[in-house]
Amino acid sequence: MKIEQIYTGCLAQGAYYIESNGEAAIIDPLREVQPYIDRVAHDGATIKFIFETHFHADFVSGHVTLAEKTGATIVFGPNANPTYKAHIATDGEVFKIGNCTLTVLHTPGHTMESSCYLLQDENGKDHALFSGDTLFLGDVGRPDLAQKAAHMTQEQLAGILFESLRAKVMTLADDVIVYPAHGAGSACGKNLSKETVGSIGEQKATNYALRADMTKEEFVKEVTDGLLPPPAYFPMNVKLNKEGYENVEKIIAAAQALDAVAFEAAANETDALILDVRHQDDFSAGHIPGSIFIGIDGQFAPWVGALIIDYKQPILLVTPVGREQETITRLARVGYDQTIGYLKDGFATWKNAGKEYDTLNAVTAVALETLLPEGVQVFDVRKPGEYSAEHIENVPSTPLDFLNDHLAEFPKDAPFYVHCAGGYRSVIAASILKARGYHNVIDVKGGFAAIRQTAIKTTAFVCPSTVK
Repeated sequence: MKIEQIYTGCLAQGAYYIESNGEAAIIDPLREVQPYIDRVAHDGATIKFIFETHFHADFVSGHVTLAEKTGATIVFGPNANPTYKAHIATDGEVFKIGNCTLTVLHTPGHTMESSCYLLQDENGKDHALFSGDTLFLGDVGRPDLAQKAAHMTQEQLAGILFESLRAKVMTLADDVIVYPAHGAGSACGKNLSKETVGSIGEQKATNYALRADMTKEEFVKEVTDGLLPPPAYFPMNVKLNKEGYENVEKIIAAAQALDAVAFEAAANETDALILDVRHQDDFSAGHIPGSIFIGIDGQFAPWVGALIIDYKQPILLVTPVGREQETITRLARVGYDQTIGYLKDGFATWKNAGKEYDTLNAVTAVALETLLPEGVQVFDVRKPGEYSAEHIENVPSTPLDFLNDHLAEFPKDAPFYVHCAGGYRSVIAASILKARGYHNVIDVKGGFAAIRQTAIKTTAFVCPSTVK
């Protein structure tokens, strides 16, 4: 029996490969499926089942394409209602994979179809739980995403999740391995661990939501407290996962390599969003006017989903040379399928053609320290929790996630400064502000990590007027 966790850091997402005696199963695959096909070919195995723990909101799963390419059966837990062919399992149903088995544990609460899969080894011993978004390491799945579909409140769903965890998960032996669908960085929970593999016993001892003496009322309150609004793209991904989608290979093939003239013409004719995914330093040094920066080497897909509201908007890409296909694929992972082209040979093509380009001004944290006594305006675009822990005194919280809600606070006629934790998110914010006419924005290089090395006065408290 083989188990492999295939972890994708950008999405903080874990897919799983299980193989026994020539038969294989994939749990929660990503949209690009060739790596799974290559993996089973390497083992001389055949994919028998594709298990989905629920209709994912934060990424488009590869189940539909993988089933089309391999003939494997898609399996969902009870209450699932996809529009394509799939096996809807019953609670407790057992699936045989070679010499081992997977048992469906219906665990509603995160969503009503949410299910875990309990793996038993060749000797019939409980070995591992593939817990989906029901149980994370350090947290449990947020109960507010499926309210509309379930016709319930988040409190009602949290109550159902409490019962699922107590009846189906906490009764398992302490040595059962836990393989969750997500780790730290995912918006599907609020307190996820950086670890990606744990055990039932560890979670009983350390997970706040699994305390043995916890009442349902306490669980509901603690699980629902402090939930931030989900990213706007979540409902669209659920829809794609329920109804199907186009093969990502066709989306890649449709994107054209464009020279500077053709790229500019396409931008003008289609009103496409120009998305620059190079490193933030490269974007700051020179970029196409009006383009938006979201770097491919950061939390790329989640920030795309949070900040590009219209997922049907045509997209033109400026990428590092050689990473065009990767970028298109990673956009498609979160349902952004409208990439119509990319700048051939990267930004150098634009610059060498003599086209106009813009730059982003920046200062060091040391320089900012000398400017603060002059009363300059500074904005902190980190998440509310980061801001609450420590921030520059008298600097407001304007989280990148909710930048649109704060536009009126940024001055258009005077310089102002933005910072995040390390410099990635502040350049995203600055690019959006510049594209909307705020040309006096200045980035603080190195972010709060650099600020903390100066004598700039910081403080720590929660300000209700700015924390969402």
